[in-house]
Amino acid sequence: LYETFPPDKAKALWDRFEFVYTPKHGSWLNMAEIELNVLTGQCLKRRIDDIKIVRKEPAAWEKFRNNKNAKVNWQFTTQDARIKLSRLYPTLES
Repeated sequence: LYETFPPDKAKALWDRFEFVYTPKHGSWLNMAEIELNVLTGQCLKRRIDDIKIVRKEPAAWEKFRNNKNAKVNWQFTTQDARIKLSRLYPTLES
């Protein structure tokens, strides 16, 4: 930004950004998305016209999931990634 704008403008633009550092792989995000899909499928996939129920149902679902010790069975290995995403992985030629 400082190469393109005057210092005061660059600083003002810089201050508008919030940098969030995340892992290089998205597995944690995929797991969160899986859990949200389970929540939707098991709890919220219907019309609910009462805000009290909208608050109560996910809380009961969360308690059930936590007591059940439900976990995401993450099976996507590095080897799977190298096959599926081969265009992103460099190869060493002999």
